[in-house]
Amino acid sequence: MTPATLYFDVISPYAYIMDVLLRRASLPLEITLKPVLFAGLLKAHGNKGPAEIPRKRQHTYELCTWLAQCHDIPFRMPAVHPFNPIRYLRLIVALGCSRAVASAVFDSLYREGADPDDPRVWRALTVELGVAEPDARIEAPEVKLALRRNTEEAVAAGVFGVPTVLAGDRLFWGVDSLPMLQAWLSGDPALETPAMQAAREVRPGVSRL
Repeated sequence: MTPATLYFDVISPYAYIMDVLLRRASLPLEITLKPVLFAGLLKAHGNKGPAEIPRKRQHTYELCTWLAQCHDIPFRMPAVHPFNPIRYLRLIVALGCSRAVASAVFDSLYREGADPDDPRVWRALTVELGVAEPDARIEAPEVKLALRRNTEEAVAAGVFGVPTVLAGDRLFWGVDSLPMLQAWLSGDPALETPAMQAAREVRPGVSRL
């Protein structure tokens, strides 16, 4: 099994789709889940999120809905988006960052169009997971610190968006990179062609920064 890290934020509908596809794919990966704050990545790189640009927001929601339909994934955008994901991310951290917990959180948010800010949604999730005193658990200093450190680690690794799989020294960003990840795992020579090498060596000609 190849070790890999999946950096994700539950605010991303793409991360939900990636979660489902990875569950189905049975790739030869030993994946460590690391929740991060997407907003922290955006701030570090000076970017705007998709939901901060009106037409891109609409496009993102429609594209994710279409992708889910293409893959027969139960999906409905949350009733409110973007939303504050911190308590959901901290819950995943507090419960050990297991695949089962992360998937339960994703499913609670994206399968039926739930409102992430509705206390009933939060309560139903924590009851399902059997969490006693969830609000206290997510306020633990070590939980807050772990989430912050995950985000800092992701930035240091060059992660710029979610979901991103870090395997070896390669970053595979987004649902559409999953076939490329599969190719890398199989040793596909197409990833080491002269054209691919040239792609890595393209020089910037101008910058607006």
